[in-house]
Amino acid sequence: MNAFHSAWFYWAIAVAIGFPVTLILLTELHHTLTRRNNRLSRQVSLLRNFLLPLGALLLLLVNAAQIPAGDAPVRILSTLFGFLVLVMLLSGLNATVFEGAPQDSWRKRLPTIFLDVARFALIGAGLAVILSVIWGVRVGGLFTALGVTSVVLGLMLQNSVGQIVSGLFMLFEQPFRIDDWLDASNERGRVVEVNWRAVHIQTGSGIRVMPNSMLASTSFTNLSRPPGTHKLSIKTTFAAADPPDRVCAMLTRVASELPQLKAGSIPRSVPVGNGEYSTSIGLNSPAEDGGARSTFLRWIWYAARREELHLDDADDDYSTRERVEDALRSVVAPALRLSVADQQALHSSARIVLYGADEIVEYAGQVPVGMTFVIAGRVQMMATAEDGAVVPISTLEAGSFLGLTALTRQPNLASAYALEEVTALIIDRDHLEHLVMREPLLLQDFGNILEERQSKVRQAERGERVG
Repeated sequence: MNAFHSAWFYWAIAVAIGFPVTLILLTELHHTLTRRNNRLSRQVSLLRNFLLPLGALLLLLVNAAQIPAGDAPVRILSTLFGFLVLVMLLSGLNATVFEGAPQDSWRKRLPTIFLDVARFALIGAGLAVILSVIWGVRVGGLFTALGVTSVVLGLMLQNSVGQIVSGLFMLFEQPFRIDDWLDASNERGRVVEVNWRAVHIQTGSGIRVMPNSMLASTSFTNLSRPPGTHKLSIKTTFAAADPPDRVCAMLTRVASELPQLKAGSIPRSVPVGNGEYSTSIGLNSPAEDGGARSTFLRWIWYAARREELHLDDADDDYSTRERVEDALRSVVAPALRLSVADQQALHSSARIVLYGADEIVEYAGQVPVGMTFVIAGRVQMMATAEDGAVVPISTLEAGSFLGLTALTRQPNLASAYALEEVTALIIDRDHLEHLVMREPLLLQDFGNILEERQSKVRQAERGERVG
């Protein structure tokens, strides 16, 4: 009867019943949150596995066993319980407020240093409460001492602190993010790390560490904002006698063939005076600047000479009479069964040209204006399948030729790419026709070759394996 009138009895019954019931409820809640991939599942697990058993133990010790709260074991357990509550509150606040924040919200833009400072402040406040309530420590004097010390340190380090604060405000504004490209202080690179003191920018020569205060006090350009609008501008110089329209057309055509060109972007070339031209090329990212620039400059070197334009006022003297005669004798004559007189008749209509690696030699859908004979290098024939995939058809070695549809006035079904630097001889269609038409066997051979190539193209378009 005395037990029913004692407070410890009801506390023991409450813990004996409430603990398993609460444990079951928290277990079900944890399973539900886990199935839904909810961020709070970790906090519920912490509450179920640690806080709930520790809280039940404290209730039993203090209220059921009536152990004084000032005893060392109770104080230690209470301190551990306070730490766990603090950890759960911090992680829960981070999961609900910041981890699930929309991409463009202020919560997502908040710099990590501000979050760290807030966490330290909350931890300090929690420790002060634990020391004051559980251990009876007077923390008022400690805060006063810290306040005076902070004032003294602030006066001593006001310049350094001012720079850090200005850098932190810049981070809070977040004019850039990780992987953005910056152009600052004549340095261009990609942001790889941002911390409370400095921004780490990866340049072509290494990692450049720029203090936040420096970026906050100087102007810089974010090449990645807004996304998808980055353009590369390349200036080139041609001879004053070169027709500007022809130069712009050639530059635009070469730029439109670049593999780095952004989908849907149209390059534009304009004259800027004194023989200079500016070509604007849309790219997906500043990371592609180097590759696009080098490929463009390499390709226009070849394209300008093929179109008899004078890049950097340079003349093309590669297609000499001796080289043309040698190519006609060694490559064209065996393929077309030409006599010496026929070879001499083609001198004026033949010229040697060069193509750079990966350049397009012929376009699908284009009607060639002449036949191209490969003197050196390799050319890859490519077709586009129904699903948009580019399929290789065949590889043409030195001694081969392409542009057979020039004789039939039909467009090419396949494209041709230079696998390496290619030296080729081009002969105009009008000068070839009268030579080929008088050779029935040669016409038959050309017809068979053309039919074989067209058959391979049709196979590739249907997605079949080309043998």
